[in-house]
Amino acid sequence: MIRVMVVDDEALVRSGFKLILSAADDIEVVATAVGAEAVDTVRREAPDVVLLDIRMPDVDGLTVLREVRALPDRRWWRC
Repeated sequence: MIRVMVVDDEALVRSGFKLILSAADDIEVVATAVGAEAVDTVRREAPDVVLLDIRMPDVDGLTVLREVRALPDRRWWRC
């Protein structure tokens, strides 16, 4: 099972990706988040994949990516 987290500032986009990805038998969407809460959610849920929006108003996706990559526990980190 592939554990996926969706990060986007638009609720409709988050729910749409969750609906589409959840239709696959081998994908589980473990969390959705907006940019500001993304790093804490990654710490808590430890997803295999983070689907990350680059342009968000509160914090951009590249900043989130940098912070996630700096986390000490990298057992799932492959980017």
